[in-house]
Amino acid sequence: MGAVELQPAIAQAMSLRVERIERAADNVHFVTLVDPAGAVLPGWEAGAHLELQLPSSLIRQYSLCGDPQDRLVYRVAVRVVEGGRVSPAIHRILRPGMLMPIGLPRNNFVFVRATRYLFIAGGIGITPLLPMMREASRQGSAWSLLFCARRAADAPFLNEALALGGAVTVHESDAGTRLDVAARLQDVPEATLLYCCGPERLMTAVEDATSHWPEGRVHFEWFTPKARPADETSGGFDLICAQSGLTLTVPPARSVLDILAEAGITVPTSCEQGICGTCECRVLEGEVDHRDSILSASEQAANQTMMVCVSRAKSARLVLDL
Repeated sequence: MGAVELQPAIAQAMSLRVERIERAADNVHFVTLVDPAGAVLPGWEAGAHLELQLPSSLIRQYSLCGDPQDRLVYRVAVRVVEGGRVSPAIHRILRPGMLMPIGLPRNNFVFVRATRYLFIAGGIGITPLLPMMREASRQGSAWSLLFCARRAADAPFLNEALALGGAVTVHESDAGTRLDVAARLQDVPEATLLYCCGPERLMTAVEDATSHWPEGRVHFEWFTPKARPADETSGGFDLICAQSGLTLTVPPARSVLDILAEAGITVPTSCEQGICGTCECRVLEGEVDHRDSILSASEQAANQTMMVCVSRAKSARLVLDL
């Protein structure tokens, strides 16, 4: 998920110590975090992520890629991006022994129990899927992994995935074995649940190939917001805060989040791209123009919540439980 300026500061739940930083692949390191006093950490489930406040004044979200049954450590993976803003913070500034502000685990990528799974990962997208594969093996479910990478050496945690007991296929673009998504997904048993995480190109191809599948069979974790038409805009609207008794005007070029902040109403936020779920607010009245990459089609149609960092209103009036 993308880095954002530290504005506002993370809603800190605890400070954890960096236990170690290790290499997972040619361009990926993983960071192990522990409680300074050795205490048991808050529990989490497969698909959850952590919000970290980095020394470079950035907030960053990372998928937990360890074992939920190990309550003494959190493990996250970080991809090295040369010249990037986040890479230097992790790989050049962080050192074992440092304390980091950490938010409680959050889960927008819920792992649903099933008899059969198909996992599709692209590069660092393997991280939220690893705990799912581990859990699938524990519950005795059949599963397979299609792992896409430039080279096998660039595929983080490949050996760990191979050791979990499922059917793993590595698709190396440099070797000419790039995954043909449409062809591979033509004949998937109906009982199979599909979980996908990776670059937008891969995710979009999977989304297109499964567009006719029943809702609930396909699950995505978007690291970047879904692409939207460049000219897609909406006009201004009135925003009513039911608890505060305020009526605000949201102009076309401003976000709901910005207008709320100016009025002194604090909403927890992190990514400001509609991919983390931190700013989700309850909708009491009005029709939402959903622009997030989290809610399913049925959840958006239900019109019960919205991500105020990116979503807007289709109606002239929107009432939120704030």
